Amino acid sequence: MQQEFMARAIELSRLGMRAGKGGPFGAVIVRGDEIVAEGHNEVFLRKDPTAHAEVVAIRRAAAKLDHFRLEGCEIYTSCEPCPMCLAAIYWARIEKIHFANTADDARRIAFDDRDFYQEMKLPRAERQVPSQQLLREPALAVFREWQGKADRVDY
Repeated sequence: MQQEFMARAIELSRLGMRAGKGGPFGAVIVRGDEIVAEGHNEVFLRKDPTAHAEVVAIRRAAAKLDHFRLEGCEIYTSCEPCPMCLAAIYWARIEKIHFANTADDARRIAFDDRDFYQEMKLPRAERQVPSQQLLREPALAVFREWQGKADRVDY
């Protein structure tokens, strides 16, 4: 089944690309032997820089399963996930990643995310996009309130 799931992710990458909806990327989320959700890159279609295939598939899977944790699921993606998608996969608690093309393959067609990986390793003060901390104490008060909620749902 693994090859069929990957073949579907690759086909989705082709369909989305040919339809002009986004770059050549597709993803399938599977639980057991069942496809839970599919997605292809929809960055152009939605005018949304976060609408990568993996994120689209995660959003659809979470909606279908009615839960933000996708435990017991695996993702098949036509390319090794970028930093954003990798983080989304971890937050969704997906248990395994299967990929076809590598990040180096993507770099060769001008989808190069090496700079993002390098930026994340730098201290905040050295990053290209400046950041500034404001109003920490009021924000910490909200965190303390969250900690004290009897009905909070931990991620």
